Amino acid sequence: MDDQTIGDIVQEIAPALEGRSPGKIFQLSELSLAIDFHARDKSYLFISAEPSQPRLHLITRRVTELEKQSIGVSPFAQGLKSELTHTRVQSITKDADDRIVRFAFLGRNDLGQEVGRTLVAQLTGRAANLFLLDQTELIIRALRPGRGEGQAVGQKYLPPRHSPRDAAQRQSTTLKKGTFKSLSEAVDAYYKDMAETRTFDAKVSAARTHLRKKVSQRQKLLGQLTQDLAAQAGPDEHKRIGDLLLANITTAKRRGDVVQLIDYFTDEAPTIEVQVAAESSLQDEAARRFARYAKSKRATQEIAKRIESTETELESLKARQNALEKIIAEGDEAALDIFAGDLSVAPAVAGGFGKWKPEQKIPGVRRYLSTDGYEILVGRAARDNDHLTFKVARPHDLWLHAADYPGSHVIVRNPTRKEIPHRTVIEAAQLAAQFCHARKDAKVSVHYALRKFLSKPKGAAPGLVRMSSFKSITVEPSEGIKRL
Repeated sequence: MDDQTIGDIVQEIAPALEGRSPGKIFQLSELSLAIDFHARDKSYLFISAEPSQPRLHLITRRVTELEKQSIGVSPFAQGLKSELTHTRVQSITKDADDRIVRFAFLGRNDLGQEVGRTLVAQLTGRAANLFLLDQTELIIRALRPGRGEGQAVGQKYLPPRHSPRDAAQRQSTTLKKGTFKSLSEAVDAYYKDMAETRTFDAKVSAARTHLRKKVSQRQKLLGQLTQDLAAQAGPDEHKRIGDLLLANITTAKRRGDVVQLIDYFTDEAPTIEVQVAAESSLQDEAARRFARYAKSKRATQEIAKRIESTETELESLKARQNALEKIIAEGDEAALDIFAGDLSVAPAVAGGFGKWKPEQKIPGVRRYLSTDGYEILVGRAARDNDHLTFKVARPHDLWLHAADYPGSHVIVRNPTRKEIPHRTVIEAAQLAAQFCHARKDAKVSVHYALRKFLSKPKGAAPGLVRMSSFKSITVEPSEGIKRL
């Protein structure tokens, strides 16, 4: 955010927040907070000290949405909550010609003494940070370690010196209210679009890199196989020498390691010389030559098959590259998420990738896409649940089911085997709660476990499983994510 936008934001939010007390603080990322000032429009103050995108504005979110996005509260946020208890915002000001906003708080401590605190939002590029100052402007808390004079806890606060890069950012595009109800809403939409674009671009880059790597690997393999095939050239020569050795058993002349043979397979029947170890008989050497012939012939056939398979894989990978470029051109993020998932679990044929196709519909299964891009499968009837859990799901997929109630089996597909985001777990649990007999309850307990910890009791009815290890979570029944 540039100077002008920050100044306009301060003018907009000051009337809404002055005189109000801070309430709950949500830690939305390592360097961003949302603070509830109990504003009339139920908005929250959002402050980000991310060096690449420092900003400050009001946001409108549901509490459940903020809770889903929240991570563990940082020591700074905990200290901020403690220090600002029983205080109210006295003023919100912006430093002249600098991207620094000061929130002045005033209140009384447990002894009834008047206490002043200042929250400094330093929105200055690489030096972006949040500081809490005491009445003497001494830094008592910092969101992240600061550099330079006046930027560390225990020092008197001083604005940072600006680098040429920061100076350029100060002159960046000024955001306007436009058709939005407020400037904060316009800024929020701007950064949301930017985040979605960056996320899409990052996924595109990852998918392209993955495919390029696979293509490069197959091309190198093809080159090596071609060399191996050339090295195996002429297996028939070993058989020819073996036949000549046997044909010359009685007529061959030996001098050390050299054996003279009559070449009966040539019209002129010339005499040729063949290297044979002095300790080997002609019969043994003939047997060795026949063995080399058989081995070379098998190797030639096998290498030829691998070359054909590798060429097929290369064609398949190039077809997938074309499919990816089409998805990119259409800007279809949902298709890109499914495509990226299929890259990790692509079916293998002849030791490699098959031709890419969108995943076929699984009978008796509902398909969803989580906010984090994970595919979620929901069974319908009991037999569908059995098939989903024990035939479709893989060992590291996440399995969920409502506790103590009949309902659908839910599978979160996890082809990368990485830890599934908590937000996706919650969304999958809400689906398990939605598709069970307790769907009308306000809260439903849901069990979840990796598929590898499930087993099917012998002779058990369809849909019944045994869990060797599991956790539980309580959620509100919901079908609030995108259905595929």
